[in-house]
Amino acid sequence: MAEKVDERPKVETKARTERPRLYKVTLLNDDFTPRDFVVAVLMAVFRMTEAEALGVMLTAHRKGACVVAVYTREVAETKCKQANDAGREQGYPLAFTMEQEE
Repeated sequence: MAEKVDERPKVETKARTERPRLYKVTLLNDDFTPRDFVVAVLMAVFRMTEAEALGVMLTAHRKGACVVAVYTREVAETKCKQANDAGREQGYPLAFTMEQEE
């Protein structure tokens, strides 16, 4: 009797960690919040230069919204809360939202 021999090569499987899902933080335009205040919030919360913040603010002003940055969920939630709270403290309807990136 012949014995069956398994001649298939052994394959090692390695567990891969999945990359965390990313979320877009978006600035929404409003006609009440002063432009200088929006730029100041972008510089303080999102650590942008004045030129970058001005560009983001103007894009949101012209198009109605502008993606500010992309972060992991926890960071995006924190940045949105900080920016929205800064606007509310001064009585402005400044609005940042976050949504999952596709």
